[in-house]
Amino acid sequence: MIKLVIIDFDDTLSLTEKACLTIENHIAKQMGFPPMDHRTHLKNWGTPIRDAIKERIPGINEDEFMVRLEKTLPEFIERNEVDVISDINLEVLDRLKMLGLKLAILTSRTMGEVKHLIHIDHSLSKRLDGFYHKDNLQHSKPNPHVFKEILSRFKVGPSEAVYMGDSLSDAICAKGAGLHFVALLESKIRTRDDFKGIKVDFFADTFSQIIDYVKL
Repeated sequence: MIKLVIIDFDDTLSLTEKACLTIENHIAKQMGFPPMDHRTHLKNWGTPIRDAIKERIPGINEDEFMVRLEKTLPEFIERNEVDVISDINLEVLDRLKMLGLKLAILTSRTMGEVKHLIHIDHSLSKRLDGFYHKDNLQHSKPNPHVFKEILSRFKVGPSEAVYMGDSLSDAICAKGAGLHFVALLESKIRTRDDFKGIKVDFFADTFSQIIDYVKL
């Protein structure tokens, strides 16, 4: 029986890839680099931004990029251009809570990249029982030990928890820790074929279908 639902943020709870491409190209232009194309951005989408940006824009100074990102991100958030969570997805979280489930977010982002999401005034604050990121855990994805930390905090076993994510690394990480895994294909970035070789417990075309799985 599922007691804990753990959710990835990027391209799972919120469809963020295209917005992130816009932000990264905005900063690249400030730093004198030409914009990357969408295909380049997708190649390592899901990799922590500090590591990913070096591959996406060869020669860029990642330290300067991260400083600029921290200053730029709030501007895009203020304009509601990134990290938007749809009303439908917020309603899904409410329905999961009504089923008596505990809810948590697990992301590879840093504290600086999620501080607006964990603010007390954010729509997530009263809906989640935990928000886990790179800076408040000893381990981080794709290390399966990251889930052992979270399960310990909620006092549940692997078979009582499900992780919903959008990438193969999410699947490998969750299954490596013994959790159920739901692959979300809503972003259209990946297909079922991308998950060949790993046991996916359920494929979802929309975020709301997580409800179907926990009711099985």
